[in-house]
Amino acid sequence: MALSEFEIKRAEKVLQGFLERHRPPASIRPRLDLGGRVSGQSVEIFSIRPRYDDPSIRMETPAAKATYVKSRGLWKVYWMRADLKWHAYRPRPEVKRLEAFLELVGEDPDGCFFG
Repeated sequence: MALSEFEIKRAEKVLQGFLERHRPPASIRPRLDLGGRVSGQSVEIFSIRPRYDDPSIRMETPAAKATYVKSRGLWKVYWMRADLKWHAYRPRPEVKRLEAFLELVGEDPDGCFFG
């Protein structure tokens, strides 16, 4: 089941705060930036870079995703592996709050989300 309108607005606000704190300096953003979106019951975080063979095209590279499980009241945490599939983040596969997910991504203690 998708997030309610209220939950989506709250998730977007929390995500926006995370992005404001973790985006690179403005001078670097044309070459490397950080973005995120709320889609369905998931929150995704990705890096944004120009394509190597055509810099006019910007590419999004997924890094982290949290999917809300309403019946259990928790967020499942995923990271994008080299096989381009989402995998459960084994150190903490579930968190109770979206803020806890964003803390994990910001700290990235195992180098899974951003290397």
